[in-house]
Amino acid sequence: MHVHAHPDDESSKGAASTAKYVAQGVDVHVATCTGGERGSILNPSFDHPGIIDNPELIGEIRREEMDRAREILGIKQDWLGFVDSGWPEGDPPPPLPEGCFALVPVEEAAKPLIALMRSFRPHVVTTYDENGGYPHPDHIMCHKVSVYAFEKAGDPDAYPELGEPWQPQKLYYHRGFTRVRAEAVDSALVRHGLEPIYAERMKDWKVDPAEEEAMLTTRVPCADYFGVADDALRAHATQIDPDGHWFAVPLEVRAEAWPTEDYQLVRSFVETTTPEDDLFAGLR
Repeated sequence: MHVHAHPDDESSKGAASTAKYVAQGVDVHVATCTGGERGSILNPSFDHPGIIDNPELIGEIRREEMDRAREILGIKQDWLGFVDSGWPEGDPPPPLPEGCFALVPVEEAAKPLIALMRSFRPHVVTTYDENGGYPHPDHIMCHKVSVYAFEKAGDPDAYPELGEPWQPQKLYYHRGFTRVRAEAVDSALVRHGLEPIYAERMKDWKVDPAEEEAMLTTRVPCADYFGVADDALRAHATQIDPDGHWFAVPLEVRAEAWPTEDYQLVRSFVETTTPEDDLFAGLR
């Protein structure tokens, strides 16, 4: 089970390993915390009848996009039913909108996820780290809710009204963007006579390389499925510019430079040895 904040996150984080596991016959379920209702249209070429006159359509359109991405990835998916918190802009940032996901108490917000874990009964759960991967309020809240639900789903004394207890066996954080990966991709681009794309960003990279390396406990080889992940990502047409940075590195260069998607194992109830190359190490 992957727990994500918005529609499109399931396609931009871990989608190739998802597609690989689906091809192997693994039952993969995505829990989407919000509907992405406050998302902006980030694709300059996006066009949809009525969107200019009725910007409230964005939530409906993003659900349609999720339907397409779900079919491409071959997953099951459920909406947890919370409202997008938006990205607060300003200095200082304005208060979050009343009733949004990030303002719901964790103990309340976790209920639909605990119920889903108890009905779907996943062995592995993935989510974001404490910083949300990046500090969007919904991503940070997604982390809090995921960790809380992972801890409570197997507790027979917690939320007995939400179904029979089920304890997932492993919890992972996504580790999609790291310095070592960025450097490997830039080096591969140069080898192919192309311009590096991460050099400027690396100048301000603050994470200690040794600390970052320690986080990469699990690297899942999945380059054969990068194309599937790209197709799923393009399905989110309001959010993804098909000519933008997501697709700036040719598939063959990405596969050569960094053929894995990466995770950090943070909890395990089964014996395993890191580094791993499989989210199900110790379970198969």
